[in-house]
Amino acid sequence: MSVRKLKPTSPAQRFRVVNGFDALTTDKPEKSLLSSKKRSGGRNNKGKMTVRHRGGGHKKRYRMVDFQRSRYDIVAEVKSIEYDPNRSAFIALIEYKDGEKSYIIAQNGLKVGQKVVSGPKASPDLGNAMPLSNIPLGTIVSCIELQPGAGAVIARSAGTFAQLMARDGKFATIKMPSGETRLILVTCMATVGAVSNSDHQLIVAGKAGRSRWLGRRPRTRPVAMNPVDHPMGGGEGRASGGHPRSRNGIPAKGFRTRSKTKSTNKFIIERRKK
Repeated sequence: MSVRKLKPTSPAQRFRVVNGFDALTTDKPEKSLLSSKKRSGGRNNKGKMTVRHRGGGHKKRYRMVDFQRSRYDIVAEVKSIEYDPNRSAFIALIEYKDGEKSYIIAQNGLKVGQKVVSGPKASPDLGNAMPLSNIPLGTIVSCIELQPGAGAVIARSAGTFAQLMARDGKFATIKMPSGETRLILVTCMATVGAVSNSDHQLIVAGKAGRSRWLGRRPRTRPVAMNPVDHPMGGGEGRASGGHPRSRNGIPAKGFRTRSKTKSTNKFIIERRKK
């Protein structure tokens, strides 16, 4: 994996940093695993804008990614590593012994021709999915379930990973990508290895047009608004806007909004560091 700086052929290209896409092996997706993806453009069923800064962008088709890895003990071969416009991570096309094909999130270092398998009997090798009860302590994992059988929800974006710290009874202690330490049931599945495309964080858009390709419309700075529109608006001349806060008046920069009585608080051992 690598990133490239483009030659400054225009003012926009001067600071642009793009992905080298060295890890990808094909640019054609598997047609049987594609489905249409409707875009709302931030509008509801009445056509009224309910989400700001959304709309436009390149048309995408959804890749049906298997987050459950529920086909236990059937060996699959990695056929290709592909780009997915719907997420920051790369995806891998795998083909099972019985001929069925599926997409999974590609782990860092996954290669074409490599064999992967899921289930309690799997070995803790790169790309294999198995319950937290069977993974050795200290292993780097990703694509972790929060509820058994519900599919992976944690550590799915580019370059992210968690670490299995300990096990006690029916719970495993996981150090999350955010730095938080949390208890998760040992029957939940996780995939061995960190997520691919760790260079994603180094990419620089370089120009406004690249944000528009992604369907992101321009955002107005709160300090440029009037007081009727935002707590940070108004003032004589160019005012700082005071303490940063949201449109509803909730302070930014580390203000804690999590409920003290939330039922899942008992599973959090240590909060993330600021």
